[in-house]
Amino acid sequence: MIRLFQRPNPLAFGLAVFSAVPVLIALVEVVQIPTGTYPEDSARLAVAPVAWFAHVLTAVAFGVTGPLQFVRALRHRFGALHRLAGRIFVISGAVLGLSGLALLAQVAHVRTPLAEGARGLFGLALLAALACAMAAIRDGDIPRHRAWIIRAYAIGMGSGAIALVFFPIYVLAGRAPDGIAADILFIGAWAMTIGIAELILRRPSRPLSRRPA
Repeated sequence: MIRLFQRPNPLAFGLAVFSAVPVLIALVEVVQIPTGTYPEDSARLAVAPVAWFAHVLTAVAFGVTGPLQFVRALRHRFGALHRLAGRIFVISGAVLGLSGLALLAQVAHVRTPLAEGARGLFGLALLAALACAMAAIRDGDIPRHRAWIIRAYAIGMGSGAIALVFFPIYVLAGRAPDGIAADILFIGAWAMTIGIAELILRRPSRPLSRRPA
């Protein structure tokens, strides 16, 4: 069993590293929200505490269970555990998308309509990708299911790419970027994540068979 988990799995490892920052940020907020110790620049989100808490809590579950979907040993040797993690991933992703849309509707906007509109589109895209993934697995089409899971994960964790882009700017300039330039970086980083997912999907790999009907 130990040897199974020692097999290299670059995709699962890469996703885990990529999601580390947003998952850690969300974990901190999971503690801050109920205790009221969140920073002042997050206080505007307190007008929708249920949606905010649901958003960060499911972000943790989504970010942790996402990479597990691509651990071969879990998928091949521990199918029941793989399916349980998959259900948690899909449910948390759906709540993540819906709570994000709820926050968008309830909380005062700090970015331009361009960026806020992009948030809404990405939230809807996450829900659509999860629906396509579930439709594929019901049809027994594992390759299509895997592709939509990868897309859903890329959309849902797009904030990780945004953090990687914005944080160095914050360190160098002493403040986060703002205005239209910030919106372009914001949308571009999220779109870049989705683009990388598409490149991964187009990479030659060992074919996965359809599940018997």
